[in-house]
Amino acid sequence: QVQPVESGGGLVQPGGSLRLSCSGPGLTEGTYAIAWFREAPGQEREGVARIRHDGYVLYADSVQGRFTITRDTAANTVYLQMNDLKPGDTGLYSCAAGPYTLGVGLGEHEYDYWGPGTQVTVSS
Repeated sequence: QVQPVESGGGLVQPGGSLRLSCSGPGLTEGTYAIAWFREAPGQEREGVARIRHDGYVLYADSVQGRFTITRDTAANTVYLQMNDLKPGDTGLYSCAAGPYTLGVGLGEHEYDYWGPGTQVTVSS
């Protein structure tokens, strides 16, 4: 059973950058999909980026061009590089892992294993 753990959150000014990490034994072994979700107070959780075992990535429109998801299979780690951060990016960022299926996207129901999350706050 995969147990992701996130790190790298914090307080950053608008326009700044952060890199989040998601690690766990076996996280990037076999066929899989790993995604980052975020949840702001009073809002529903939304998927922001996904990477598959074959390297294909998917982004939400709200982060396209600003966020980049990558992986280090040797380290069993998936990263989310976030640039040009905006106050609207504030939220609890969680990493989720699930089985690879054709067309796997950014739906919560597609992922089985979730980390506890790391807080990202964008404020001046």
